[in-house]
Amino acid sequence: MNPTISTVAFIGLGVMGHPMAGHLARAGLDVRVYNRTGDKAAAWVGSHGGSQHPTPREAAAGADLVLICVGNDDDVRQVTTGPEGALHGMSAGSLLVDHTTASGELAAELDAACRERGIGFLDAPVSGGQQGAENGALTIMCGGEVADFERAAPLLEHYGRAVTLMGPAGSGQLTKMVNQICIGGLIQALAEGLHFADKAGLDPYRVVEVISQGAAGSWQMDNRHRTMIADEYEHGFAVDWMRKDLGICLEQARRLGARLPVTALVDQFYGDVQAMGGGRWDTSSLLRRLQDRPHDAP
Repeated sequence: MNPTISTVAFIGLGVMGHPMAGHLARAGLDVRVYNRTGDKAAAWVGSHGGSQHPTPREAAAGADLVLICVGNDDDVRQVTTGPEGALHGMSAGSLLVDHTTASGELAAELDAACRERGIGFLDAPVSGGQQGAENGALTIMCGGEVADFERAAPLLEHYGRAVTLMGPAGSGQLTKMVNQICIGGLIQALAEGLHFADKAGLDPYRVVEVISQGAAGSWQMDNRHRTMIADEYEHGFAVDWMRKDLGICLEQARRLGARLPVTALVDQFYGDVQAMGGGRWDTSSLLRRLQDRPHDAP
């Protein structure tokens, strides 16, 4: 444990934040929590100790490190720079780490707001889903100053198996965009492969057993093929959140002049899944879209 950090605040106790904050409590840190739904914060304190607070500002008061894990840019603004936001309770010399998958523009805003107050900042989105959070095996992509990263990294390693500084503020979010771009294409390819195998009369389990040993193998194939074949999608990372992430990617691509034709297409396919009522289904539900559409549909 980094000896300069003993008290942390964790803001946002959803499917990711709840276990992440739990790892910090089990490491012996004094954890102060805030969640928009107070019952979830009360339940967390009941299980892990620490203390519950009625606003982000109060949770952050006296904390050496404040960690944020909420839904989108607007949510982050509300709990950081809003009237009762964490920055109004933080002291100079403390550190803010935002784990939310958000825009590069928001990272720049928070970096500037923190600098004005003498507070360190890292944008640090994560990959690995709920399972990774529970197992303490997340990949954490960070943007910010080297000194701030070196101070926070020992704490982030309580729930991250790979914690990497990618560059200045915003670099973590840009790296997460690359991650989501790659995942979208991989899931669509896996869905099409399984759909093709089914139409060809092949045993899909045996197909995956064989091809996963070669160049086609991926995390998505290893961890999602069984539930996809079983048509089970009430788990995992929701389509609604993936569309939010891909929207960020496509908007950033427009600013950069980068071409993302496959990402744009997969984003439309996820729109089809939402129209089917699958907004809360796992992202691997792209297979159900193929199964439910006419054979001549794209």
